[in-house]
Amino acid sequence: MIYLGCDHGGFVLKEAICEHLKKQGIAFTDCGNTQYDSEDNFPDYVEPVVKGVLNDQDNRGILICGTGIGVSIAANHHRGIRAALVHSVDYARLARQHNNANVLCLGGRFLDVAVALTIVDTFLNTAMDPNPKYQRRMKAACQE
Repeated sequence: MIYLGCDHGGFVLKEAICEHLKKQGIAFTDCGNTQYDSEDNFPDYVEPVVKGVLNDQDNRGILICGTGIGVSIAANHHRGIRAALVHSVDYARLARQHNNANVLCLGGRFLDVAVALTIVDTFLNTAMDPNPKYQRRMKAACQE
């Protein structure tokens, strides 16, 4: 299951990602905001995404705010969350391969929709590299 959340800075991009996932038949839960609200606060949408991701190790999250920085900081406060702020397809691939990121963070004001959709696809379709050095690094970094 994919859990998505955003504030007003990421609303347009989140809606595009939801449509993209729907067209691909990928199951997702939209944790909001479900309508544009210039006064909303990103932490309100981080919490339900994080809870969904932590519910099952196969779940993934996508969080979007204006820059992606705020949602990344908020998500990484939760033990077991490995949120990565991603700006390119290569970053998305490496976030999964080398860091086993389980939450993708995007900046809605800085990414073209087509690029963002390619980033999402890469993030969802890339597995952790089985090389023991990456496993060792993640265990040490995340205290898991």
